Order: sequence, then structure tokens, then C-alpha cells
Amino acid sequence: MKLATLRNGTRDGRLVVVSRDLTRATDAARITPTLQAALDKWSIYGPELETLASQVELGSVPTFRFHEHDCESPLPRAYQWADGSAYINHVELVRAARGDTVPESFYYDPLIYQGGSDGFLGPRDPIPLGDAAWGLDMEGEIAVITDDVPMGVSEEEAAFHIQLILLCNDVSLRGLIPGELAKGFGFFQSKPASAFSPVAVTPAELGANWQDGLVHLPLRVDLNGAPFGRANAAVDATFNLPRLVAHAAKTRALSAGSIIGSGTVSNKGADGGPGKSVNEGGLGYSCIAEIRMIEQVLKGAPETPFLKPGDTVRIEMLDSAGHSVFGAIEQEVVKL
Repeated sequence: MKLATLRNGTRDGRLVVVSRDLTRATDAARITPTLQAALDKWSIYGPELETLASQVELGSVPTFRFHEHDCESPLPRAYQWADGSAYINHVELVRAARGDTVPESFYYDPLIYQGGSDGFLGPRDPIPLGDAAWGLDMEGEIAVITDDVPMGVSEEEAAFHIQLILLCNDVSLRGLIPGELAKGFGFFQSKPASAFSPVAVTPAELGANWQDGLVHLPLRVDLNGAPFGRANAAVDATFNLPRLVAHAAKTRALSAGSIIGSGTVSNKGADGGPGKSVNEGGLGYSCIAEIRMIEQVLKGAPETPFLKPGDTVRIEMLDSAGHSVFGAIEQEVVKL
């Protein structure tokens, strides 16, 4: 099943069920008006929405043309957005760029921060930038949406609370991060509003591409129309998504509609090193900070600039047949 939220002039939008090929949709209002309302009673509304999804495929219910540019993020706002860092290769690279080392605990105890969830950017909304010195960066990620998760769940139990999967652009301001972290309270100004893919899908919809709590597909990140990253989301993951959900729920219950992110998808190179750019035959990177770190090491200084007004970012996943799974996040940077 694939679900999306269309703009309708309200804060939480209008829930629709989308066809597998992302061309058609039908209104879900006769079942539930919003995705959050569906998640609040997922045991009731989830099966009803699945039935409606089957009817969309059969052509037995009225549908209309689905346009990704009409979408909000599937949850335009959420009760919680917490982002982990499942790919330690990414942590190693960005920490090296700041002159920091990775504590040994990061390899067995997940890293996570609580982001702002009161409003997300839509998947085709521009990214506002107030000052180029802030160091605007994209971060291509996988994220999951849960139903109600009890405190203290195990990793195995947490897997059953993952109801939807989506893509994320976790927008970061690299120039502000060191100063904020030095205060000892974590991210705030350096983590502005994130954006999510037009469509959220159930784990069952992914079929064999959802195994062991990971999405077994490459994450396609393009910068200004050129391939920038093709890292596989199932490779080099230190932690899977159920583990991150369980970690978030260790000392608190998670409300239905909580979004948990994987952190930037990042693969090592074939030689076990940091990897090469797509232009050099590698899998590239899902954020700019990684390539800047490698340039620093190899060339003595970073060469790739952070995002500036006029730049465009596209984040997408294609299945084995070349079809878009979640639709595309495609955003242009604009001067605030």
C-alpha cells in the first residue's frame, strides 16, 4: 500500500491512497481524513486502507491523476521526529571533517537526536537559506513511521510497530553544527525543517526489498541534475531501523505517528575505504559533507561547495524494474 497527503489548505492535508505505479490516487476520507488519524487507530484503519489500495489496482473505485508536486510530506507535521545514525561510515567522515573522533560506543549503541517536527517541508518545496556561511547540506535518508510503541520494546518487537517507510532529506547547516555541539546541548538551529518523499509505503509493499529491517535498494541522490550518490541502503548499516526504534523507545513510549530516521545512507568503498564519487566509478555520497572530507584528505582542502541558491537536490529510489518506489524529493535552494 502507498499513501500520500495532498495539500488542501489545512495543516494536516488530505490523505489519499496511491496506485503502485504512482499515476493514480483515490480519496481516503470515507475511511479517515489524515494520515495521523489513520495511525492513531492503525489496527482498524490500516486494513481498511489496504482494501482500498487493492480496489485502486483493480480499478473498482474512482481515481484521479496523482501528481507528486501536489503533495505535502506524508505527515506534514508529526508528534515526534528522531533521527539516528545507522551508517557509521557517515559518522566517521563528518566527525573527521570537524577534527573529532568516533567514540567506541557508537559501534554498539545507536546515536540519535530529536529534531523539530512541528512542520516539515513538502517534497517539492524550496529549501530556504538565510546565509551561505551556514553551510547548507542535504542528507539522503530512509525513515519509518510507527504506530504506538510501548516503552522498552525489543528490536524484534519494534519491527512490528513500523507501519510505513519513506525517504527523507534531513537538511543540515554544517557551519552551525560545531558551535552548537560545543555547547553540549545538541542540534537546534543547525537542523532546520526536513522534507520527506511524496509517498509512504508499507513494509509489505516493498516485498523482498524489505529484509532484516533495511531497504535493499540504492538511494539515488542527484545534485543539479547530475548523479551524486547511489549508496545501497542495506549495505554498511551498523544498525537496522527496528534497532533504532527500540533505542528511541528505551525510556519512553513513542506515540503513533513518530518518525525515526536512519541517518545519512553511506557505503564504504570496495577497498574498505571511504569510497569514490559517482564520476570516479564509485557509489558516491548522500551528503556534501562526506565528499568534502575526502577532498580535504586527498587534496588538502575541500573543493565541493555546500548548497547555494539555485542549486537543486533530488532524492529517489527505483525498484529493480526502474520504477520510482516513493516518488521523488526534488527541492531548489532559495535565498530567504
